[in-house]
Formats: sequence, C-alpha cells, structure tokens
Amino acid sequence: MIQLPNISTKVISVKLRPKAERMVKKRHPWVFDDSIVKINNEGNSGDVVVVYDAKKNKFLACGLYDPNSPIRIKLLQFLKPITLNDEFFKSRIKIAFEKRSELLSTNTNSYRFLFGEADGFPGFIADVYANVLVVKIYSAIWFPYLESIITNLRHYCLCDTVVLRMSRNVQKLQNAYKLHDGAVILGTLTDDVIVFKEHGINFSANVIHGHKTGYFLDHRANRKRVGELSENKTVLDVFSYAGGFSVHALANGASEVTSLDISAQALKMAVKNGKLNEYKGTHNTIAADAFLGLTQLIKDKKTFDIVVIDPPSFAKSSKEIDRAKHSYSRLARLGARLVSKNGLLVLASCSSRILADDFFDICEAEIQNSSRKFKVIDKTYHDSDHPKIDSFPEGAYLKCGYYQLD
Repeated sequence: MIQLPNISTKVISVKLRPKAERMVKKRHPWVFDDSIVKINNEGNSGDVVVVYDAKKNKFLACGLYDPNSPIRIKLLQFLKPITLNDEFFKSRIKIAFEKRSELLSTNTNSYRFLFGEADGFPGFIADVYANVLVVKIYSAIWFPYLESIITNLRHYCLCDTVVLRMSRNVQKLQNAYKLHDGAVILGTLTDDVIVFKEHGINFSANVIHGHKTGYFLDHRANRKRVGELSENKTVLDVFSYAGGFSVHALANGASEVTSLDISAQALKMAVKNGKLNEYKGTHNTIAADAFLGLTQLIKDKKTFDIVVIDPPSFAKSSKEIDRAKHSYSRLARLGARLVSKNGLLVLASCSSRILADDFFDICEAEIQNSSRKFKVIDKTYHDSDHPKIDSFPEGAYLKCGYYQLD
C-alpha cells in the first residue's frame, strides 16, 4: 500500500437546534451547518464530533466534521458512545459484508461493499470488481481513516488491488494529501478495464476513468430480469451506457438488441461487453440524444418486444424537479409508442428527489394517455447490495416499473 496521509484528529463537541436534534434522535446521519448552535472548537476535516442533548447534556451521537460541506457533520454512531478506532470500522465492515452474503452465493463477483450512509459510512463508497477494490470518497473526512478502512475491507473481499476514486469537490483538496483520482494505492493494474461477472454474464468496468467507480451496480437485479425475459425477443435499451440491459438480453437469447446512447464511446464499450459473452442475436447501436432517437424510431415505425428506458438523474437539485418530471413524462410517452403488442415497457429513475410514487404515477398516466391498456407487472428498487434504511430516505433513489402493454 502506498503511503496514505497520516492525519491527526481531535474531538470536538456540539449542540444543535431543536429540529436538528430531533432528526439526530431519529438516527438521520446528516447535520447541516446552520443547525449548530454551540461548538467548543473549530473543526478540521475528519475531526470526531460528539453531539450532546442541548438540555440534558447527554450523548446523542458522534460523527466526523466536514468544514467543506453544508452537511457539516456526518454521523456514524447513535445513542451509545463508542471510540472511532480500527475495531469500530472492522465491526461495521463485517456487518456490511454479511448483508451481501446471499448475492455473493450467486455467480457474481462484482458488488457494492459499502453503500455510504446505508452502511454507516456517509460519503464513502466501496465497490468490488473481481479482484479489484475501488474506493470512492465524497468527503475529505475519510482521509484520516483510509488505511484502517481499506485494510478491513480487504480482509473480507480478498482483493489484490485497491483503486482510489474521489469526487470533484474532494479532488480540489488532493494536493494537500498527495493523492489523485484513480490512484492505485495497493497492488498493480495491467489494464484500467477489469472483467467481472454479474449472475454469470461477463462485463467490464474502467476502474480508473469510468463513471462513479467504473460501472453502475444498482440495476443488477433488473438487468438479470430483463435478460431472462428476452429469449427470441427484440429489445431496445435506451440510455444504454455500457450495455447493461443489452448484454443480458443478448446473452439470454434475444434475437435483436438495439443500444441507444448519446455517447459513441459508451456504445463501443457496450459492443465490447456483448462480445465478452456468447450470443447469436444481432446487436445494433444508435448514437443519438434519447428523445431525438426515440422520435426517429417512431417515425421509422419501429417497435420492440421489450423497451428499457433508464436515464441518468434528471433532478440533481430541487430546482430541477419539475423539469425532471416533464422529462420522465416524455420518455414514458415515447416509449409506449415503441412497444409491440403484448410487449414490455421498463421505465426507471435514479433521481432521489423524485419520489417513487410520483415517478410511477407519471409513467402510468402517460401510458394510459397513449390509449394503450397496460398491466403493472412489478415495481422494483435497489439490488440487495444497496440497502435501504428508514432513517435515511434520501438514500432510496432507484425505482423501476415493468408494464405490459396490450
């Protein structure tokens, strides 16, 4: 392992406004800067913060201080005081690994080991691709604890190589820590692209330059399901990126698959991923804006047995919610026109600011407006390695509806 930063930390104490204190008592992991009414010391990134009850002066929670974010404190522990040391991280990581045991009993060697707040590591992601562990941090609070966390992660995942990825806001601080995005901090990489398995289907991820940590693991169960429904079918995969749904469909015997994405580079990766598996069907690609591409397919009077539309997040801020809802409406409307009789329309959203019920209502209203009768086959959410916790509704972002059209 390369030399990770040796950063000393201190303990500071805070008290909060009543509303924020109530949220802490409900185990919500975020404390915003304007919620702090009393602090005994100026904090640095990664300093341990103890939150006390404003009236009774009792321990409420502890976490890490982040002076670079409006979410000033990321909470790790509630109600019972604990020391944030190697044993603490080891215990948390063990629990997280055990949650993935059912998934890891399948023919799958790629998974999300740590899912941020849901696993008690706010702003910290750890993904495994075969023998490569990719850690992505969204806050500099984790630099003082990286060595301990990575050592304990490797104890369970047994990865030979570790890659560090950093969000843009953390990259701005990289000179202070002498680390950079995509740094190989343990082992060696002979190729940036790692081949891994997802329910027996081969895929690849660029762990150095790819989006997020290299791939999108949260849709795994949906990709598998679409694949299982694709035998002898024609399939349209919209916003295909590296071909997740496309590859599962091809490997499961689809007669023809069309991957549509605005990125020609992503489509090349989709084709390569397809060729990592045996298939007999035809794989077409369309490099186009999704809305324009769908409109053209309608003009060409094309239809498909299965249409999957899985766009990126449309609402990255609250100001974008209305526009996002309009975009989801348009996609559902266009998609419904491209589904063959008795075909399947699969619509997904990864916008956390769009509530699941609202998303499904939008989709169903547009299908109904298209004068097509439909049956709701299923509504799904994250795969099992992206656990959902009641105290953090912001973490529940993925929703996917399956609609059979007449």
